Amino acid sequence: MSFIFYFAPIKYKKLAMMYISSDEQLIKAKAFSELHSQPGIFVIPNPWDAGSARILATLGFKALATTSAGLAFSLGKPDGADALSRDEALTNAAIINTATSLPVSADLENGYGDDPEACAETVLLAAKAGIAGCSIEDATNRPDSPIYTFEHAVARIKAAVAAARSLPFPFTLTARAENLIHGRPDLNDTIRRLEAFAAAGADVLYAPGLRSLEEIESVVKAVAPKPVNVLMGLSGVKITVSQLADLGVKRISIGSALARAAYGSFLRSAREISEQGTFAFAEEAVPYASFNALFM
Repeated sequence: MSFIFYFAPIKYKKLAMMYISSDEQLIKAKAFSELHSQPGIFVIPNPWDAGSARILATLGFKALATTSAGLAFSLGKPDGADALSRDEALTNAAIINTATSLPVSADLENGYGDDPEACAETVLLAAKAGIAGCSIEDATNRPDSPIYTFEHAVARIKAAVAAARSLPFPFTLTARAENLIHGRPDLNDTIRRLEAFAAAGADVLYAPGLRSLEEIESVVKAVAPKPVNVLMGLSGVKITVSQLADLGVKRISIGSALARAAYGSFLRSAREISEQGTFAFAEEAVPYASFNALFM
């Protein structure tokens, strides 16, 4: 394996660092970037560990994205409110990245710091961990003031973009506007933020919590031609891949839905044992040999 040594020329002196990227990372990063410029839509499912990543890789998906909620649950923690450290998130992303040949984008929440410099540092550390991209959101993790002010949110994305552009490969930065999942159902402000994030240089725009075709279409049109990620797997939302493709959506993620489905099955099975003293759940479990073969 060959390496490229690179000194990141960004304006934040404390973030300047010797950067090493492998041939494998370059290949994954280019493939991930190209997925966003090619025609058509793609689904980027969200594993929470190496095993779930390996399973998804057998099903024809072209990229993976981590899930902060799925990771938190696997560590016995609730999602949100700074439950995960940056080191925990990056370690998880690196483990998932090495589990398959697919490019990985990391859910890095709000960049693990309020200041723009924290976002830039987190992007560089994500790249150092070997992944192909990440998302940065405008949520503060403070219940009394859950969303950063518009100007501060844009400054944070500008810093993250500067860090991403300093890298020797196309690191795909997704900017997230979190109003809709933090009790602020203001679509106009959400679109305003996404437009500003697009103007700041973000590669992908994402507003989790869009629940109708009309809302999704308004976002896609507002930031065009930038690609839009839409979150599916929401209770009560019955929108298909083909419908989203017709609207011009580029990417679909699932968030914690697969982790919740897996843990939900586990919980129902354990409750059957605990409450009924029976083991009928095992009749529907995937056979041991089938699972074992997936990991060979």
